[in-house]
Amino acid sequence: MADLSRRALLTGGAIVLAGGMIYAAGGRNLFYSAITEASEAVHIDPPTAHQQAVAGDILLVDIRRPDEWARTGSGEGATRLDMRREDFVDALLTLTGGETALPVALICARGVRSARLSNQLAAAGFSNIIDVPEGMQGSRAGPGWLKRGLPVIR
Repeated sequence: MADLSRRALLTGGAIVLAGGMIYAAGGRNLFYSAITEASEAVHIDPPTAHQQAVAGDILLVDIRRPDEWARTGSGEGATRLDMRREDFVDALLTLTGGETALPVALICARGVRSARLSNQLAAAGFSNIIDVPEGMQGSRAGPGWLKRGLPVIR
């Protein structure tokens, strides 16, 4: 019985310690921070991205996979371009008419892939990359496109 109590105490302690590590540093989720790249891109929220995309002020690109588009749809005004394509940069250049200074906003599920890709595009010469860090499904940056009830295209 003492062995069981010790095991339960150690397991409980490990859970509390892990939880504390995840939400240390002022409430930031350290796991999310560890997998998300820092990005120099400008950040906008989904309502702003929607408004600007529909108005034609930005090119909003949904960089998720086709199965994700099928599951949730894409935000109204977004162009679908799977970031895994080997010719992604060339395809994006086609969409921008070769203009690397055109404002391009990237949206993914939760902001992890869009942050990484914004850095890669900056390295490829794009100078006006915008990140939508809430993504479609929400993140620590906010509730996301879907929970905000913004329109989607299936």
